[in-house]
Amino acid sequence: MRKVIQPQRKLGQIDISKIEIDLRCRDEIPKVLLGLQHIYCNPEIREKVFKLLQELIPENISADNGRPGMDLWKILVLGCLRLTCNWNYDKLHDIANNHQTIREMLGHGAMDKDMGAKYSLQALKDNVWLFTPEILERINQIVVESGHNLLKGKKNEKKGENGELNLKSELKLHGRCDSFVVETDVHFPTDINLLFDAFRKMVALISQLCGELEISGWRNSADNIKKVKKLFHKVRKLKRSNSEDQVKIAKKEEMIKKAHLAYISLVEFYLDRADNSLFDLKMRGSFFGDKILEIEGYMEHVDRQIDQIRRRVICGESIPHEEKVFSIFEQYTEWISKGKAGVPQELGLKVCIVEDQYGFILHNRVMENETDEKAAVPMVEETKKKYAKYANLISCSFDKGFYSPENKKRLRELLELVILPKKGKLSKSDQLMEYSEEFVLGRRKHSGVESAINGLENHGLDRCLDRGLYGFKRYVSFAVLARNIEKLGSLIRQQQLKSLKRKERKNKQELEIGGYSTFLENLKAA
Repeated sequence: MRKVIQPQRKLGQIDISKIEIDLRCRDEIPKVLLGLQHIYCNPEIREKVFKLLQELIPENISADNGRPGMDLWKILVLGCLRLTCNWNYDKLHDIANNHQTIREMLGHGAMDKDMGAKYSLQALKDNVWLFTPEILERINQIVVESGHNLLKGKKNEKKGENGELNLKSELKLHGRCDSFVVETDVHFPTDINLLFDAFRKMVALISQLCGELEISGWRNSADNIKKVKKLFHKVRKLKRSNSEDQVKIAKKEEMIKKAHLAYISLVEFYLDRADNSLFDLKMRGSFFGDKILEIEGYMEHVDRQIDQIRRRVICGESIPHEEKVFSIFEQYTEWISKGKAGVPQELGLKVCIVEDQYGFILHNRVMENETDEKAAVPMVEETKKKYAKYANLISCSFDKGFYSPENKKRLRELLELVILPKKGKLSKSDQLMEYSEEFVLGRRKHSGVESAINGLENHGLDRCLDRGLYGFKRYVSFAVLARNIEKLGSLIRQQQLKSLKRKERKNKQELEIGGYSTFLENLKAA
């Protein structure tokens, strides 16, 4: 049994609309809570978001049967806070159980202090993983639309006869598009440490399975791993000679080859034993098919890495880039060299974003084996389609990495103004276009997207801590949603803080005027 939110408030529980949030605090937590409070207190936005949250509940599960699960509103709040504040689950666990304002936003009152109102660490992990990238992107679209309506009502619209704001006019958006690398949580890959990773997992899994079925041969698996690890460290510490003496160089090379051969020979010995054990397991039946497939996957990694080490070290062959794997566990990881100073390479995936002139991130795209020039047109097409109901993306700026003649042609068909600098030497027609006032102004404003990228990286999107490609995409979507909710809360904070300061000035003036009037009355009486 899982609900979006509990309709019946408990004794001592504060209504979310009545929660007092410190407007003078400049930390990110009050901004996120203000954004979430705005979503909850606006009936139209709340209904849209709750309808999407309802889709996370499987259709075949009744809302009235089963053990109660964590409310989906609570999961949304905790997930946004985790990414905004760049917390791990241990930090989120402590904050969710002890931070007063956050607990009020989660629906806990002052009298709700028993152990039943506490969250376990595993419960937080299991529930935050329920969200899908698709649901998060649709919620993000609602948040961006509410932010635009807030800005629209503040800046552009006039009040009608009944005092209501007219929000029917089309909003013109000016986008800025750029990509950055989100790192995966992996160590630096070398062929020898990737081989050890695969070997270690292969032995651990097969020894566990053989232990359950009482098959002999793997009781000393921990000692087997230690033997291979000893040879791995020996290989890792060897370095090629810097001497000019060819005899010394040849001697060192021979030592390196012998160490690598000893390392891969011992791994091959255990690989053959694992193959024989798998044959015995398969003969016993198919009850452990999933585990056997997992073991076979790691055996394939071991076989590939042995082949690459032999080709590189013994045969002196250069391994092609497309044959390399950069992580045994996160196999989607790419080796990305963007040529930035101090960052020769990054291990992860590129993420492309489109930001509007108000600081909201309109759209994001995880780029799998995709370069910038291939993402330019799809990013604009998908962004225009998302917000076609109330807004029109009329211009977008890019850097030179997105340029191609085909992109330039297609983008001009989609947008009124395209700021896409050309690579290489400019022709006269290109000079006339790129030296125009609109193009120069748009190119200057394009650097503002770096602020959005830096904000995402500082709020959790520098390194993905979730596992798997699906977890990576969910992590990125959650980070973008959390950033937009924080931006929405920042706008609300500015408005409320300005109103609060205006009231304080008015009260101060009234006190001064009242004090002066009292002084005059006392003077007359004297």
